[in-house]
Amino acid sequence: MSTTPEVISRYLKAADARDTRALVACFTHDGTVLDEGHTYRGHDQISAWRNGQAAKYKYTTQVTGSQPVSVDVFRVNARIEGDFPGGVVDLTFDFTLADGRIADLSIG
Repeated sequence: MSTTPEVISRYLKAADARDTRALVACFTHDGTVLDEGHTYRGHDQISAWRNGQAAKYKYTTQVTGSQPVSVDVFRVNARIEGDFPGGVVDLTFDFTLADGRIADLSIG
């Protein structure tokens, strides 16, 4: 993932380490996350999402691909394996960057 922007690498590392503080620091002040049909806006809501819904299960993430979509948008494909229903899912993370931070993240 050498072409992956540094802030995305930090986000993925913080997510795997379950380090909410480091993960939230990757976002702009008014950054958003769209996950499972819900939008979380700003550091407080993103922190609550990571400590609530996203912390519900234990899992590992293996990046299977990454590519720039445009100057500010980057797509990361990953396989998630864990103790959630079904046990394995392939997800796409679309990151929109602004000023070296994540402005928007859509997980699907």
